[in-house]
Amino acid sequence: METATIFDTNLLTWLTFPFMQRALIGAVLMGIVGGLLGCFVTLRQLSFFSHAVGHGSLIGVVLGVMLNLSPTWMLLPFTLVLGIAVLYLVEQTDLATDSILSIVISGALAIGLILSRLIPGYRGNLTKVLFGDILAIDLTDIGLTIILLLVSSIFLLSTLRQQILLTLNLPVAKVQGVPVQSYRYGFIVLLSLAVAIAIKAVGVLLVNAFLVIPASTAKLMSHHFGRFMVISVVIGAVTSITGIFVSTIFKLASGPSIVLVQFVFFLLVFSFAKLRAIAFS
Repeated sequence: METATIFDTNLLTWLTFPFMQRALIGAVLMGIVGGLLGCFVTLRQLSFFSHAVGHGSLIGVVLGVMLNLSPTWMLLPFTLVLGIAVLYLVEQTDLATDSILSIVISGALAIGLILSRLIPGYRGNLTKVLFGDILAIDLTDIGLTIILLLVSSIFLLSTLRQQILLTLNLPVAKVQGVPVQSYRYGFIVLLSLAVAIAIKAVGVLLVNAFLVIPASTAKLMSHHFGRFMVISVVIGAVTSITGIFVSTIFKLASGPSIVLVQFVFFLLVFSFAKLRAIAFS
C-alpha cells in the first residue's frame, strides 16, 4: 500500500513538470498524425519509403549543427526536398523500388554518419537523433505538429473518397479523373514533414515504426476503412502516452519505449486474432 502511494505521488509530481506536460501533449498529437498517415502508408506500401526518408534526414540534422541552425528548421525543408526527390527517382527509373530505397537508405546513413564525425563533441547529440527524446520537445515542435495535423486532416478527409480509390485501385482512379500525381506528391509532402517532426520524439532509427505499427495493428482489428482509421489514430495516441510513462517509471529512453509499447500491443492483437481465427475455424 505504501509503495502504491509513493508511486501515485511520483506520478502526480511528474505531471506538474512543464517538460512532461509538453511531452504528453506532443505524444497525443504525434500519435494522431502517425496513426492517420500510417493508414495510407501501410495500404500504399510506403513503409520502406518513410524508412528511407527517415534515415536520409540524418544528413539534415548534421548539416543544421554544422551551419549553427536549429535542427528542427533544417530538418523540415531538407526532409521535404528529400521525400520529393526520392519519389521522383522511384518514378523515373526502371530499377525495383526496394532497390532504389535501399540505395538511398545506405547512402544517406553513410553520409550522415561521416559528416557527424566532422563535428567535435557531437557523439551524445547523435544518440538523441538516432533514438529520440520526446521529453525534449518544445512549444515550437507542438505548434508544428498541430499545423501538420490540421493540414493532413483537411487534405486527406476532404478528398477521402479519391484517396481511398487511389490507394485500393490506381488504374480506376486514373480512369475516373483523380489527379493521381498531385495527390501522390501531396501525400509525400505530408509524410516527409511528419517524419521530420517525429524524429525528435522517436529518432531516425525508429520513426518508421512509429508510422507503421499503429496502422498495422488497426488493420488486424478492422477491415472497414473508416473504423480502421479511427482505431489507428487511437492506438497511435494511447501507445505514445503509455510509452512516455513506461520510459519515466523505468528510466528508459522515451523513443524506444514508445515503439516498444506499440510493438507489444501489436503482438497482443496479432495473437488474439490468430486464436480467434483458430477458435472459429
